[in-house]
Amino acid sequence: MTNRSLPLLAVALAASTVFTGATPALAHLSPGEHGSFAAGFTHPLFGADHILAMVAVGLWAWQIGGKAVFVVPAAFVVTMIAGFALALTGVSLPFVEPAILASVVALGLLVALAVRLPLGPSAAIVAVFALFHGYAHGGEIGTATQAAYGLGFALSTAVLHVCGIAIGWAAGRLGSSLTLSRVLGGITALAGLALISG
Repeated sequence: MTNRSLPLLAVALAASTVFTGATPALAHLSPGEHGSFAAGFTHPLFGADHILAMVAVGLWAWQIGGKAVFVVPAAFVVTMIAGFALALTGVSLPFVEPAILASVVALGLLVALAVRLPLGPSAAIVAVFALFHGYAHGGEIGTATQAAYGLGFALSTAVLHVCGIAIGWAAGRLGSSLTLSRVLGGITALAGLALISG
């Protein structure tokens, strides 16, 4: 093993931990005890499906490059907030959980295959999935204050997107960006299938 491959292995191990949704086995935070913002911020961090999809969005945006690095994650966050609003207004959205699980597989495959689409279709794809993720957050708001809770999960979602972008950037610095990102995409898709079958 060369000196150059050691940091690559370290990045791969750290990234695979993120991509396989290794999170503490804790319940969602109570808004009454921790505050609505904290409850919202941590909400996406307690679900492997959310983590996998959101990091994959960032990594796919990095693969596409250019304006997509900003536009694709922004499209996810904005549409996720719209899905959150739909849930709060009582609009019925079918197949929420199946769509969220499908997003993990689909986004993982987009990364694994290094699919490069024009900016508009790329943003539209993540926006469709984001609607369901946002709706799920809204369905689990409990006693939290809407604005603070929404701001919390929107911010943590953006952080997860940045994690995906950072993984792509770090892999690029090590000279094997495409290979590593595609492997992580495959891991994500397989993890999504495991979640579906589980």
